[in-house]
Amino acid sequence: MGERSEWGGPAQPTVQLLERQVCYEGFFRIERYRLRHRLYDGAMSAPLVRELFERGHAAAVLPYDPVLDRIVLLEQFRIGALTAPGGAWLLEIVAGMIEPGETAEDVVRRELQEEAGCTLLGLEPICEYMVSPGGTSERISLFCGRVDARGVGGIHGLAEEGEDIKVASVGFDEAVALLHAGRLDSASPIIALQWLLLNRDRLRQRWGLE
Repeated sequence: MGERSEWGGPAQPTVQLLERQVCYEGFFRIERYRLRHRLYDGAMSAPLVRELFERGHAAAVLPYDPVLDRIVLLEQFRIGALTAPGGAWLLEIVAGMIEPGETAEDVVRRELQEEAGCTLLGLEPICEYMVSPGGTSERISLFCGRVDARGVGGIHGLAEEGEDIKVASVGFDEAVALLHAGRLDSASPIIALQWLLLNRDRLRQRWGLE
């Protein structure tokens, strides 16, 4: 056998679950765990108490038109940004929760139609990442999606879900300027646009445009 990687937790990564309690269950769920885990010196930790916010997993997609070199952005109200310096209306990309029986690809295809009125023409995986693993299990599957941005715009979203989403397309350079100015201040659009900065030429070649 080869040498063990420097990373990957202690030599015998072990977690002992001592107690699990559901503290709240509504649209979201909060669970409280009492547990012990293996330490790097081989011993077990003292019992720890941790709360975990459970909301499921999500998928997000950066809608990009490689022909026009334009990106589709959304603006909508977010309760988590209620006291943020820039206000509660955030510039975002298309995203949605993964429902039982759905794949991440199913979600981005559906949400592109519901939130932006766009049809998915091609899909490139970017990454999967944990949103805030210190307190939630949520993972986001992130993509870049090829769209036709001609005529994209207006107000979208499902009224029964309280959605009121403003949609517009911006040129690539303008999107980058928004990023540098700090106008994109949530994780998915920042990661996706930084990825596009690094992969734009390769992506356009893949989609037969260069």
